Amino acid sequence: MDRPRDGGCGLGDVPDPLSHPGPTGRTAFLPGLLLTAGAVTDLFGGAPWPWLGGTGLLLFATLYAGVVTRDPTRPRRADRGVSIVLVVLTALAVVLSLAYGGTWVFLFMMAALACGTALPTVPLVGALIVLGGSAGVISGHRSDELWLPMVSGYGTFISGIMVAALLGLGETVRELSRTREELALAAVDRERLRFSRDLHDLLGHSMSVIVVKAEAVRRLAPRDAAAAAAQAADIEEVGRRSLTEIREAVSGYRESGLSHELDRARSALAGAGMTVTVRRSGPPPPTEAEAVLGWVVREAVTNAIRHSGASNVELVVAHEDGNARVTVTDDGCGRSPGPEGGHGLTGLGERLALAGGRLESGNAPGGGFRVSAELPTGPGAGGPAAGEGAGDGAGTVL
Repeated sequence: MDRPRDGGCGLGDVPDPLSHPGPTGRTAFLPGLLLTAGAVTDLFGGAPWPWLGGTGLLLFATLYAGVVTRDPTRPRRADRGVSIVLVVLTALAVVLSLAYGGTWVFLFMMAALACGTALPTVPLVGALIVLGGSAGVISGHRSDELWLPMVSGYGTFISGIMVAALLGLGETVRELSRTREELALAAVDRERLRFSRDLHDLLGHSMSVIVVKAEAVRRLAPRDAAAAAAQAADIEEVGRRSLTEIREAVSGYRESGLSHELDRARSALAGAGMTVTVRRSGPPPPTEAEAVLGWVVREAVTNAIRHSGASNVELVVAHEDGNARVTVTDDGCGRSPGPEGGHGLTGLGERLALAGGRLESGNAPGGGFRVSAELPTGPGAGGPAAGEGAGDGAGTVL
């Protein structure tokens, strides 16, 4: 399946999890065949039954190479065929070591390497105990040296463990690479969602204000040129501000303050011919909370202008007991917004959820439409800002 290779948004190239399969490859364990060097020397040095020993050694080496060159990216899960091969390897190691002794005991180490590449953990431990024990017993039977059985048994056991650990590390590296790729793709998706949500909220509000101002210019132009010119100047200002906000949204640095949005809401709603009531109580919320609640005011006011047909809109901002709440209520038709407005409220709910808050919207009990957002601000997070005092609940009517 094709996947995007460029993460975008400063993420750089997305790594391919299989381009670096880990520290091992198909031929990584073939050097283990060097352990047969002593046995080959014995065959040419006058060992009994050289053709029989050579045939057994060749068969052992071939089976070993077939097992260790299996695909290293496959899980170490031995199927029936591989299990049979491992049993044959073990039997050959036992027969040849008993027949020739000496360095032929190293065949147990090769069998342990093969088991480490093919068996999962629990069967592997059992197989290595059998191989290590067999190597120690046969070494003790063929030699009078006490250290040789201990070294043979321990070397056989540890060889299989080290191979299994190395392959496990390779599997972990591949899994981390896959996880890294998924995280990079998720980051791209989150950035795209943020960008589309911000553009919807920014352009939706700005275009609504421009449409309202343009209608005012059309109405005022025949009878009051000065007022029409003032409205046209507002259109120019809104357009320039929208361009700035879009650039900030692209860079990810835009924060829409609550007080700023309330001022813009007064202007936009008044331009649409609506009476606006703004009530504030409690200290100003923290900057982070103001930024989120500013989006609430922007989206709710945009919906009121577009869809409500209302004549009165009330905006209530309250901050107390570590919670900030914004409620926007109109006396319009009370119907839910169309698809675009619904999409905006959905994005707004997601934005609040990420900040730990919640959004409620629907028809108001006395008629009209209501949007209410609540956001926790934490104890002591809402100290008064410079130049602003705690509100007393008084309303401002425009």
